[in-house]
Amino acid sequence: MSFVNELVQESLPIWEACLNSEFLTKLENGTLDEACFKGYIVEDSLYLREYAKVFAWGMTKAETMDTVRNYYSLLSFVNEGEGATRLYYLKRYGLTDAQIQTLPLRPQNRAYADCMIDAAKNGAGEAECMAACLPCMLSYAWIFQKLVARSPQVKETPYWPLVRDYADQRYEDACKAWAAYTETVCADLTPERAAHCKAIFKQCSEHELHFWEMSAQPRADV
Repeated sequence: MSFVNELVQESLPIWEACLNSEFLTKLENGTLDEACFKGYIVEDSLYLREYAKVFAWGMTKAETMDTVRNYYSLLSFVNEGEGATRLYYLKRYGLTDAQIQTLPLRPQNRAYADCMIDAAKNGAGEAECMAACLPCMLSYAWIFQKLVARSPQVKETPYWPLVRDYADQRYEDACKAWAAYTETVCADLTPERAAHCKAIFKQCSEHELHFWEMSAQPRADV
């Protein structure tokens, strides 16, 4: 079994809990309060800003230009690949990206961001950085593919543009590419460092669950 597959298998029970969380269950069947979804979009926008800092820390530790380019590519994918739909929803709710940037992250989101940034900042290199950022990327593909497979009617909800983005082949291909890259940077880890990366991945998966649980309640400031 590959290293990334080991990481995923150890976190699958957590991802299952994410899939069956109140927020995603209601999103799936079309009963989610739009105030909760609005809060999620705002929170996700703030999260992605912090997520970008993980790659920035990775760049500071890069020893080759190829490594810098890899992080830049990841950052560009997050900014461009996920930006259009997010901005569509912000506009729908009468908000702009600039307006929401002064809002605070809710505690669960702040804890998640701090965990990722700490792993990238204090880790030995690329392995720790990728272990921190992969749970978000890979769990979204897994969750939304499962959701569409079991509930095709989600296409009729207001949330389909978001679901479609994470369930489509383009996103799947990106996930496969970054998983393969992670296999490369984790190929020669010491047992201690490998165990540390597994702990980071699982901890960030747990933060994903906390994020979904948080999102079942609307923000009071938007």
